[in-house]
Amino acid sequence: MKFTDKKTAVILFNLGGPDRLSSVQNFLFNLFNDKAIISLPQPFRFFLAKLISRTRAAKARKIYEQIGGRSPLLDITNSQAHALELELSFFGNFKVFVVMRYFNPRARDVVEKVMDYDPNQIILLPLYPQFSSATSDSSVKEFTEKLSIFARRISKKIPIKTVCCYPVEPDFIRAHVLLIKQTIFKFRDKNLEKFRFLFSAHGLPQKLIDAGDPYVFHVTETTNQIVKNLSENFEKIDFRICYQSKVGPLKWTAPSLEHEIKRAVLDKKIPVILPVSFVSDHSETLVELDIQYKKLAMKFGAKNYLRVPALNVDGHFIKALSEICKAVSLNSDSQIFSGKKMHRICPKKFKLCPNFNGCEA
Repeated sequence: MKFTDKKTAVILFNLGGPDRLSSVQNFLFNLFNDKAIISLPQPFRFFLAKLISRTRAAKARKIYEQIGGRSPLLDITNSQAHALELELSFFGNFKVFVVMRYFNPRARDVVEKVMDYDPNQIILLPLYPQFSSATSDSSVKEFTEKLSIFARRISKKIPIKTVCCYPVEPDFIRAHVLLIKQTIFKFRDKNLEKFRFLFSAHGLPQKLIDAGDPYVFHVTETTNQIVKNLSENFEKIDFRICYQSKVGPLKWTAPSLEHEIKRAVLDKKIPVILPVSFVSDHSETLVELDIQYKKLAMKFGAKNYLRVPALNVDGHFIKALSEICKAVSLNSDSQIFSGKKMHRICPKKFKLCPNFNGCEA
């Protein structure tokens, strides 16, 4: 791949998290005031977000107390950005910026820094490998809105390229496979019949999936590719896809991780939990998976419980992101990409897929 002399700004998007216990309620308000999370019009959404954030703050603070009183997500994302920028420095002039959706640094804080860099192009790269309108789409829309306002003010237009998803990028899959192997290595044999691999993704309201959101399709594609790669070395891989972090009374994606852990223990299998939709450790992995679900497994009678690490700054994962950025930076014919590909990877029935560059049948 040839060297590029374009100045390229890469925007890494992630959820964000409170930087101290006193910030928890503000973080929750920002989350529930997003119309992608609660679709009520303003000012009703504002008042409901105020109510929910106030009533849930105490419980949420107890969660963050277990991991040092703050979210590690920004530190990890900054490390990912630094590693990605270093990887890209051998290919051209890239600068990587971090934007958090629900806490600092917000889009409004980063836009001016991006414009000061004066790039020839901007690549929007969510740290959500599987697209959802509630995550990737929400982050991209907020940033592009803030950027367009600022750009109009200074009469400058910069080409923007968006990576909507990358659920089956080879090095992304390879990173997961190697971490799984490292996790089960202590058993020192190729007999995987004793394990049940539980690929856990953050749940979403089922109504969003029914409306055509491709998230579950992408999670399934990622899982199938990981299992396919594992099968090259092992036989009889027992696995399930499940969902965690349900909140509220709505019907959510199923089956739940709790249900599948119980089934695994009853079937006398060792549960191996893989956070398939989380690329960074935060409260959902460090508290839910490492503490709460482990206690649950032991309560059900499990003698062993394994959790595969999140990707964080794994070298193969960073390489996957850099390969995407390289391919996208050189392509002048498209504005939206599914990983390195210009064309859409979702079947037509997924109406909320943002990529209209061709369409899978």
